[in-house]
Amino acid sequence: MSRIKQIRSAARAVIIHDGKLLATKMRDWRGVYYILPGGGQQPGETLEDAVKRECLEEVGVEVEVDRLLYVREYIGRNHRFSKSHSGFHQLEHVFRCHITDPHAVCIGHECDNHQIGVAWLALENIQAVPFYPAVIKQYFTLEGIEVPTLYLGDCN
Repeated sequence: MSRIKQIRSAARAVIIHDGKLLATKMRDWRGVYYILPGGGQQPGETLEDAVKRECLEEVGVEVEVDRLLYVREYIGRNHRFSKSHSGFHQLEHVFRCHITDPHAVCIGHECDNHQIGVAWLALENIQAVPFYPAVIKQYFTLEGIEVPTLYLGDCN
């Protein structure tokens, strides 16, 4: 078992427009899957600045940060991808964000590893989509997202 050497702080965005969730489209040896736009916080950067920067880099648009929705931990050795993530521990701060022009969304200038695009996922079909963290799919409604707690714990 790999030893975790540090905890990575990250910021992610939930962006919903017309019943659709903005996601980054990823592909690796498991196939295609989707995640929320966002990523690692840099030293000296606020979480809000991190989510703004990451969205610009990954989905090509500036976002307006509304509010913190929830905090999620991901301790890789405890989940499905433990072989490849055994030494990884990330603390994610997930914000509700808005964009002014949903048609401006495009693949950004600095994509994540494995990112192959962006997608608007219909909330009415989110249960059938390979989306991570899968645990939050239960909190999406046709109108948006209703998370019952601020801290979701260690989940995938």
